[in-house]
Amino acid sequence: MEICIFGSSSKNTPKEFTDVGYELGLKIAEKNHGLIFGGGNDGMMGAVASGAFANGGRITDISPRWIGEFDDKFENSTELILTDTINERKDLFLENSDVFIVCPGGLGTLDEFFDFLALRYLNRHTKIIILFNINGFYEKLMEVLDDIYHYGLIPEGTLDNCHLANSVADIFKIIEKI
Repeated sequence: MEICIFGSSSKNTPKEFTDVGYELGLKIAEKNHGLIFGGGNDGMMGAVASGAFANGGRITDISPRWIGEFDDKFENSTELILTDTINERKDLFLENSDVFIVCPGGLGTLDEFFDFLALRYLNRHTKIIILFNINGFYEKLMEVLDDIYHYGLIPEGTLDNCHLANSVADIFKIIEKI
């Protein structure tokens, strides 16, 4: 299975998040899944990729040619795919991944999450989206999504393939049901 992660690339990402991200990467490789990510060396992206690399995992880096303008580049990927745009990168994420894990992150992470959730709503894919709720990071977002649903602004079933996971073990319980 190819697992795509979205998450921060910030050097300021709290260690409590990156430690769990590293554990996630270790487990992805241990279970012989491939990791697909956006190529950053820091934050959640770097932590998960480093864990996968440390455990001998397959790592596919899909990143814009200009990533070096805003992120340090992860240098140990098995495969590197360079794109001209973020939208091209997201298209390749969608095409090459079986499941999406949304780790704690900022605006780019939220952009990816909402883009893929909207595409799910529009029946452009049926893949599972997992919000990695480290220390309750995504609980308020889930409350907002529940409110949007209860106001009738999204139809029933829109959030069915969007799961909240509080631990690495929870993530793999969800994945093993696919």
